[in-house]
Formats: sequence, structure tokens, C-alpha cells
Amino acid sequence: MQYNLLGKTDLRVSRLSYGASPLGSVFGPVREEDGIATVHAALDCGINLIDVSPFYGLTKAETLLGKALKTVKRDRYYLSTKVGRYGNDARDFDFSANRVIASVDESLGRLGLEYVDLIQCHDIEFGSLDQVIHETIPALLKLRDTGKVRYIGITGLPLKIFREVLAQSHVDVILSYCRYSLNDSSLLQLIPLLKQKGVGIISASPLSMGLLSDQGPPTWHPAPADVQAACAKAVKHCEKRGGNISKLALQYSLANADIATTLVGTAKEQNIRMNAQWADEPLDQQLLAEVLEILKPIQGKSWPSGRKENN
Repeated sequence: MQYNLLGKTDLRVSRLSYGASPLGSVFGPVREEDGIATVHAALDCGINLIDVSPFYGLTKAETLLGKALKTVKRDRYYLSTKVGRYGNDARDFDFSANRVIASVDESLGRLGLEYVDLIQCHDIEFGSLDQVIHETIPALLKLRDTGKVRYIGITGLPLKIFREVLAQSHVDVILSYCRYSLNDSSLLQLIPLLKQKGVGIISASPLSMGLLSDQGPPTWHPAPADVQAACAKAVKHCEKRGGNISKLALQYSLANADIATTLVGTAKEQNIRMNAQWADEPLDQQLLAEVLEILKPIQGKSWPSGRKENN
């Protein structure tokens, strides 16, 4: 497993990291023993960054992850969780200082930890960026002084939110999802700014939330019809060529040296082991070129997320 420094932090993270949202049964029921085995398998494969949130399964993911980590030495992993998002409705977002401070304590309790390595403001496009800049981040900075969190980050879908926050504030890390994949590599536009400011980059959802998978996207997927159609065409092309679209998508995401780590989520031990194996295998450049050509008409096309002014 290859390891990279996450921005200007002292976190040397595995280039493949584990997204624990499936532990919350958000993609289907998960047996406790299977979830625990998956976490342990990820660590055995050399993965050392685990990302979670109280939002995933409405605290179920953090709770199950806490059980999995009980028998693991703390120096074997970095732990990232989030604040600000606690459900799907507008009322379930709360970036106020008091709430995020309480949220960290609640997460530490569920995880059974004394501190987290990274605390992130979750999907900030659903809130007021002004509040995030002038209230949320300052509150987390004060919390950092207590030793409960080590570094601070922000997450979201629209790239605009990262530019606006970084223009008025500083964070250590950003987590961007669905913006560095075969069908949408627009995160590239932001990398020069992030490198200039020494901000670490975590990329999530290299399969574009299922668009780039044999199973296809869930029915609720927000991608426009033309994006879904083009991705389905790319999937079929890979099948005809004897390839695997998910493998190609993951390897493509991992190939960018400017991205410190890429998150993959699963609650199946065999899947995380397979992903770790794929990370060490060579990328099929010919198949990659063919798939990128198929996806070229919709390259970079995304969908709105959060408040209108944040898109």
C-alpha cells in the first residue's frame, strides 16, 4: 500500500481509505459481525484512514465502527468523522457552534475514542457558508485546542463551496465526492488552489455513487438521464471487453498523485480486499481511453446539491 501526506498535516494516509457509511446499513442490512470483519480486513490490507459520520445510518455507522475498533490499537489508524449533518431534511443540518461541539463529544462516545484525527463540516452546501466560516470553523479550532480533534476539514459536492470558504478561512483538508471519476474529473480545476494553500485532498465515491458499477445506480440517484445513459454505455463496453468498470474507475481515481487518498465504502470483507488488490494492479490504458471517449459528451456534468446560492 502506498502512503501520502495529507496536505500539511502529519497524517501519512493510505492512498486507498475506508468509507464506513455502509456500516450504517444505508445500502442494505449489515450484520454486526460482517461489518466488524470488513473494518479489520481494511486495516489488514494496509488501509489506515477510516471516514465516518453521525449521519450514516443515523449514528449506526459510528456505533458499529466503535465496536470494531475496540480491539485495535489506536496507532494503527486515523479516524475522521463529521459534524453538521444529522439527516436528509433541511432541519437536520445544524452548523451552530454549540451543536458541533456537542456533536464531537457524542461521536467520541459512540466510537469509544478520546480524539479524532480529522473533524469535517459535513455537506456544507446545505447550510450558510457565512456561518461555516465565521462560527463553525472557529468553534472547531477552539475544540482542537482541547485535544479532541487534530485537524479540520469541509465536505460537499459543489466545487464552488471550497473556493468560497478558502477565500475567507483556512481548513486542513477538503473531502470532495463524485468530482474525480471517469465521468467527472472537474476536481482538477480546484487542485492548483488547494496545493497553493497546502490543503489535503480526499476524494470519495470514485464509482460516482454506483453509476460506474455493474449493478448500476440506485433509483434515487440524482444524476441527469444523459449522464446515467452514458455511464451505462461505458459499463456495457467494459463488459464486452472483458473488463470491470468498477476496477477501472477506482484505478483511475488512485492514479492522480495530487489526491492524497480515495475513499471506498463497503460492508463486505471480500470487497475491501478486492479493492486493495486492484489498487496494486496496473491500469489498462487502452480500455481507459475507450471509456473516457464514451463519457466525453457528459464529462464534468453534475447535479445541484444544497442551497441554490451554493451551486
